[in-house]
Amino acid sequence: MPLPRISLEQWATFQAVIDCGSFAKAAEKLNKSQSAVSYIISKMEQQLPTPALTQRGRKAVLTEAGEVLYRHASNLLAQAQALEQHASYLASGWQAEVTIAVDAVVDMAPIVAGIAAFSQAHPDTRIRILETTLSATDDALLERQADVVYAVRVLPGFLGKPVATSSMICVASPNHPLTQLNRSVSSDDLRQHRQLVIRDSGVRRPVDAGWLQAEQRWTVTYFGTAIDIVKQGLGFAFIPTSHIRKELQDAELVAVPLAFDAKKSLVVNRVLALQEQANPAVVALANAIDDCFARAS
Repeated sequence: MPLPRISLEQWATFQAVIDCGSFAKAAEKLNKSQSAVSYIISKMEQQLPTPALTQRGRKAVLTEAGEVLYRHASNLLAQAQALEQHASYLASGWQAEVTIAVDAVVDMAPIVAGIAAFSQAHPDTRIRILETTLSATDDALLERQADVVYAVRVLPGFLGKPVATSSMICVASPNHPLTQLNRSVSSDDLRQHRQLVIRDSGVRRPVDAGWLQAEQRWTVTYFGTAIDIVKQGLGFAFIPTSHIRKELQDAELVAVPLAFDAKKSLVVNRVLALQEQANPAVVALANAIDDCFARAS
């Protein structure tokens, strides 16, 4: 591939002339002499197949082709600056990629908002999201599959920072038999109906959690799948309230009035895999997500 004939310095000078409105002001901004600016623009014009500038009195004005070139030059210079900044990040030890593990019970909205805010400031840092359940979340931490984990359990040897609270409640469709009893629902009542259960996505140490006494059971991988099935009246499930705010508000799902206390309070914790030795990129991402959880609470 042949090298470009026009240098970044020439495009930067071209941009400065237009932004400042004159060669004299551009020279002042670039800390160059006016004659040097004029020479750079003259050489650039010689290399272009069509004029980019025309002179109106003492002011340089873009031609129609020049307007197109100006937009492309601005993008090119912004990309060059971003590349230099990214190189500086890498030289300082900034990770090129950060992996985050999010347990299925955690509300994804603040997670996504935090990642978006982080990526706005650091667009070249790649993000990997692992959606995990139960023991798979532990594995992501123990096996260093993730740099930062959002989960409801904090394993021994790790420090967790509480960032949010939620709860698991028993829900069903408004037309489900459990919601038509006109009385409190007992454990025996639940056992007579199908329960939707979320599968532990871990493979080494699978665990069970919550009320799991129904003989009829459908096991799915994601809460979203369970919610869709429950909305169809095909069973009941224990779902985090953060996942079904709209469904509860729209009465697509209703809380089953249990005769026993099966409501489970959840505290979402943020855990850094390397804790005090965490990379600056990991810390910056975690802080951005934590801020979004704080605003959502």
